[in-house]
Parts: sequence; C-alpha cells; structure tokens
Amino acid sequence: MARRTTQYVCQTCGAVSSKWAGRCESCGTWNSLIEDSDGGPLASPGLKPGKGRVIDLQPLAGTTEDAPRTPSGMEELDRVTGGGFVRGSAILIGGDPGIGKSTLLIQTAAAVAESGRRVVYVSGEEAIGQIRLRAERLALGEAAVALAAETRIEDILATVSTGTPPDVLIIDSIQTMWTETVDSTPGTVTQIRATSQALIRFAKRSGTTVILVGHVTKDGQIAGPRVVEHMVDAVLYFEGDGAHRFRILRSVKNRFGPTDEIGVFEMSGKGLIEVPNPSALFLGDRDAASPGAAVFAGMEGTRPLLVEMQALVAPSPLGTPRRAVVGWDSSRLSMVLAVLDAHCGLKLGGHDIYLNVAGGLRIIEPAADLAAAAALVSSLAQAPLPADAVFFGEISLSGAVRSVAHASARLREAQKLGFSKALAPAGNIAEAGDAPPIPIDPIESLAGLVARIAAEAPKRDQD
Repeated sequence: MARRTTQYVCQTCGAVSSKWAGRCESCGTWNSLIEDSDGGPLASPGLKPGKGRVIDLQPLAGTTEDAPRTPSGMEELDRVTGGGFVRGSAILIGGDPGIGKSTLLIQTAAAVAESGRRVVYVSGEEAIGQIRLRAERLALGEAAVALAAETRIEDILATVSTGTPPDVLIIDSIQTMWTETVDSTPGTVTQIRATSQALIRFAKRSGTTVILVGHVTKDGQIAGPRVVEHMVDAVLYFEGDGAHRFRILRSVKNRFGPTDEIGVFEMSGKGLIEVPNPSALFLGDRDAASPGAAVFAGMEGTRPLLVEMQALVAPSPLGTPRRAVVGWDSSRLSMVLAVLDAHCGLKLGGHDIYLNVAGGLRIIEPAADLAAAAALVSSLAQAPLPADAVFFGEISLSGAVRSVAHASARLREAQKLGFSKALAPAGNIAEAGDAPPIPIDPIESLAGLVARIAAEAPKRDQD
C-alpha cells in the first residue's frame, strides 16, 4: 500500500511546505498553511498510473484563422476582451466585494442571451430568488438566461454537458466550488486549482466560454494560487470604490487581445452604464482656475484618456511631513520630489504633500511624471496652470524629460476636448509629424518647467 503523504499549502500564494509553520516563507502571511493530504489537485481516489497514449504532432507551418468570437453586447467589455468572447476560452474576473462584478455579469448574460445564444449562470453564493431580484431591479427579468445555484463541480459539468453546450458559462464564484476528486474544503488552494482545471478542460472540449469570478485579498489580488491566473486565457480586474460612481474594468492578461486595456462604466440605480467618452466625464467638474491641477494626457491600453491630477503642498507642523497618494504610485511621487529637490532647488522636505487622480482612476504609466510635477509646483507657487494645456512626459533622475509613446493619439484626444497645446518632451515633436493635432510646447528639463511656472505666477497675480 502506498504511503500517505502530507503537505501544507499556503492559501494566499499557493506555496507548498513539507511541515506546518505559523508564517509562510514565500509571501509572509501568518496562519495561512493548511494541511493537504495525498496531494494534488488532479488526484482521484483509486486512480493508478497507466501507460500514456501516443498523441499526434502537428507542424508549425499551416493555415490559421482568427479565433471566432461571441460579442458580449457591451462595447466596453468587448474592448477589454479584444472584440468579444473567444469560443473555448476561460476568463477570470476579480474585484472587491460589492464593486459590481455580479451586476456586470448578469447584464452581460442578458445581452448575450438577447442575441440568441445560450447562457448558463451558476451561482455558489446566492439563491435563485436573489439572482431574480437583481435581474428585476435591472429590468432584465425577461432575459433567457438559465440559472442554477450549485457548488458541486461534477453536477455542474453533467448539467451543461447534456444536449448542446452553452455558448457562455458563468461561475460566481470559483472560491465556492468543490470537487470530490480532492479531500479539501471549498476555497482552499487545492479545491480552486482542481475545479478551475475541470472547468477549463470542459471549455476547451466543448467550445464554451467559461467566465470565473474570483474573490480578492486585502492587497487587491485574486485570492488563491497564482497558477489559476496562468491557466486561464484572460484575467480582468474590476476596479473602483464606493466613493466614486466610476468603475474600471482592466485587462492584465489576454491571450487573444491587448493587455492593459480598460473599459469604463458608471454605476447607477439601473446597473452599470457604459461610458464611451471617459475623458469628458473625468474632466467634467474641473476647476481650471485653481492652482495644483494639471490635465494628464495618458494611454490605457490602446485608448487615450485625459484625467486631472490634483496636488496640494502645504507647510507641515509635524516633524515627519505627510505623503498621501491616491491613484498613482507612491514610489514615483518620491522620485519626482527627489528630482525637484536635487535639480530644481525646491525644498519640499518640510511640506505635507497630497496627490490625487480625480475620478478614482489608477494610473500606472511613467508618462504621468510631468503632469504630477506640474501640479506640485503649481500648488507650491499658488500659480494656476494654463487651462488649455495638457501635460505628458517621463522624468529621469537627471532632471531631463524623456519622450513617451503614442504622442499622436494623446494629442488627438486633447484636441477633441478643446485643448490647444501640450507641454511635452521635445523628443515627441518628431513623432507628432509636421501637422500635429495641437502644437507641442517642448519641455527639455524639469528645471525649465519650474522656471516657466514661476515666471507665470507674478503675471497671474497682477491680473
């Protein structure tokens, strides 16, 4: 008889240890190691190793066709997925509790069903009556969506395998599913891997698009092992908070489309409303006459996006001044402050500094450096920036302003919203061409930008 082995699996990062410990050595999480006996997410009772079969090898050369897609009925979701759901693909969607994942999926299910395709929505967290109440609130009660409240994966696969497989299968959520093939409680690393693998095999075999909902941890990452994100074809994050009505659907992995693409939605009493022009919405309440506000012309995937970066610089009564950042990387703020101190002569060590990206958007590209620096200097000098100008550019540690990609798309978006010039790196002038949508006012160094804002401040005070 084979010896029964025991291992311990971290429920946060999926690391495996031969003995129990109070703290995971891989991710540092306390009390996250759970016993996993006779391990393996694919182990089955009584299954013995057998001789493998010979598989057919195919040549690399050959004809290929674009993957057939199923339109979701929501343009913003189609933008993020690369044009719709690919048949036989698996998509993982994560987001904070209450952010609107279930609302997005029930609206998507109704839109796909309206086009004549079969959709099955399986919930492991809500009863059928609760799902119907949400659908009625969203005026989707008549949609031809098949519902089920089940958590046993064998029953789910047996149901959807009977007759014609559905075009779209939604599982809400993967942490509630369990399978008999492993001896572990639902939500553990072993169960998540096993149930995900079973659903992905069904998707590849039947051509059904499987959408998995995943809970997130305190750090905002999808709970469970990272291997699940590697198994699926696309990973989407639904971002936002209760203080803002905007919701951002961001693609961080997509085998059939661009990554870092975003879709913008607005939460309302009737569900999620698509926002086709988010730049106008983010700048709708802008006060152009206030100091400390700069309009950043950014790129999210293939979409140009204008957003306001707000800064507040005030003398600090504390020995250690505050540094608060919302919507941007705090490390990049520290770098910009260091460059302003070392190369521009601005002594900000005794000031509290607050930086905010208006509208709840999270910016990750380095091109926002110049806009953030302009907002900081504007707040410090109490000098409003030009209301008709946008900013973009990367700041190096030497104080130089480096060129960024997609300058033409940024300028076209700025022109569309009525801006007449861009303060940007001199290196982007050549990319913009001989007839740019709006002219570029070149900024070669951060010191030059500081001098320009300081020179404009007395003029505005006199006016």
